[in-house]
Amino acid sequence: MSTTPRSFSHIGLSVPDLDKAVEFYRDVLGFYVIMPPTKIVADESDIGVMCNDVFGQGWGEFRIAHLATGDRIGIELFEFKGNHPPQDNLPFRQTGLFHFAIQDPDVEGLLARIIAAGGKQRMPVRSYFPGEKPYRMVYVEDPFGIVFELYSHSYELTYSAGAYN
Repeated sequence: MSTTPRSFSHIGLSVPDLDKAVEFYRDVLGFYVIMPPTKIVADESDIGVMCNDVFGQGWGEFRIAHLATGDRIGIELFEFKGNHPPQDNLPFRQTGLFHFAIQDPDVEGLLARIIAAGGKQRMPVRSYFPGEKPYRMVYVEDPFGIVFELYSHSYELTYSAGAYN
C-alpha cells in the first residue's frame, strides 16, 4: 500500500527576541503575520494543558507569534525564558532539523537584505548546472543564528534533473 504525500504545515523556531524575529521574518522575508506576539502562561486553559503535554511541567510562560509564507506554510516563533544559542548552529551530524529553505528568484537581492538586517552569509552563492540552468542557492543565518538556505527555484525543478550529476 502506498501513501499519499502530505502537505507541510508549519515549522517552529525558538528565538531570543520575539519582536525582532517577527520584524525580520515579516520585513525581510516577507512572511505574513497571522497572530502577533502573544503571551502564553502555564494554567488550566486548553493551550496551557497542551503545553504541559509538550514541554512538561514547570515551563512557566513564553511568547509566541504565528506567520505564514506566500505558499501558506506556517512559521511559529517562540520566545522562551532562558533561550540560549546552541554550541553548533549547523549540527548536520546530529539527528534532527539543521536547516530549512526559502525560495526567491532573486537570491542575491534577498541575501543582501538578510545581511543588511543583521544576518550572515555562510558560503558563496552557488549554481546548479552553471551555464545551463539558472538554479542558485546559498546558506545564510538570520540575526539570531538560525541557519537556512535560499533557493532560486523550486525544490522539484532543482532536483528532478539530477542536480549532482
